[in-house]
Amino acid sequence: MKSKDQRVFLEALDELEKEKGIIKEELLEAVETALLAAYKKNYGDKDNAEISINRETGEVKVFSRKTIVQTVEKPEEEISLEDAIALKKKSKLGGTIDFEINAENFKRNAIQNAKQIIVQKVRECEKKNIFNRFKQIEKSIVSAVVRKTDEKGNLYIDINGLEAIVPEKELSEADKFIQGDRLKVYVGAVEESTKYTKCFLSRKVEELMRGLLNLEIPEIEDGTIQIKQIAREAGSRTKIAVYSDDPNLDVKGACIGKSGMRIQSIIDELKGEKVDVVLWDEDIRYFVKNALNPAEVISVEIIEEDGEQIARVEVDEEQLSLAIGKKGQNSRLAARLCGIKIDIHTVKSEENEEIDEIGEEDEEE
Repeated sequence: MKSKDQRVFLEALDELEKEKGIIKEELLEAVETALLAAYKKNYGDKDNAEISINRETGEVKVFSRKTIVQTVEKPEEEISLEDAIALKKKSKLGGTIDFEINAENFKRNAIQNAKQIIVQKVRECEKKNIFNRFKQIEKSIVSAVVRKTDEKGNLYIDINGLEAIVPEKELSEADKFIQGDRLKVYVGAVEESTKYTKCFLSRKVEELMRGLLNLEIPEIEDGTIQIKQIAREAGSRTKIAVYSDDPNLDVKGACIGKSGMRIQSIIDELKGEKVDVVLWDEDIRYFVKNALNPAEVISVEIIEEDGEQIARVEVDEEQLSLAIGKKGQNSRLAARLCGIKIDIHTVKSEENEEIDEIGEEDEEE
């Protein structure tokens, strides 16, 4: 390696350390290890060779390291104490002494080999850095910027300099974005593979809703209000069961916020997805009644059929459509939220009952 090449080589390592955050010493050690492997491949192990790169000049040296012994049994690895003292007066048994090997041809090619090694090492370090950065945000909600959407509907995003993809299947039906839009996304499991970092990203999972609630509602973030359960149909509607030990706290009011601002921020982030805040109750009957909001429930009875608990719910006829919801969504989410099957029945209102009674009297007359 010529002196000019040596200097350029070290300067390049300095630049990599600044730009990529890759420690220069680690790169030099990797180059020394790789060059030694290349030397042994070409020349064998007979010289018990070692390779050193001068940290100041970049000069590559190949030398044979021998252990100082009383009696030499392996000449390629050992040297007698007498011969060692002749070369270096302070030599002692058990120590080592180095002999530089004349390997000019190998050293001339070292710069080219070093470049290839550095390129590979840089790729490995970048891959490791990307994995470590993703690992730091694993199982959390992060802000991102939209870069593009491909023809398959996959969303390409930038998370503070990290490129990532939210698969189309992990986007809700309401998620429509253009380049430059900002959004929140849930980062799930992060795994290291042979080629790249595998990272689960989603806008559909319940964890995203849980994270948004923590971000927007301080009482949830500090534990004053607990999220007991979430039932979500992403892009359409979510029911959240909340509870607090503080009897003086307006739990629903705290979650909704003044003029609905807190919950509206979450709705806006989720592109209009409806969010129902439900009061959790230890008594499953009251919990089911609350979960069927906005429908007004007359009564809830817990029965058992074939070993399964069922909530038998009664509502007025005019409340039936509200209780069931569009395409059964309200009752379906309520059942998931409460963890119990819900069977809704109607009862006639007092007004309807009076009309029916009058009709029956007319027929008798």
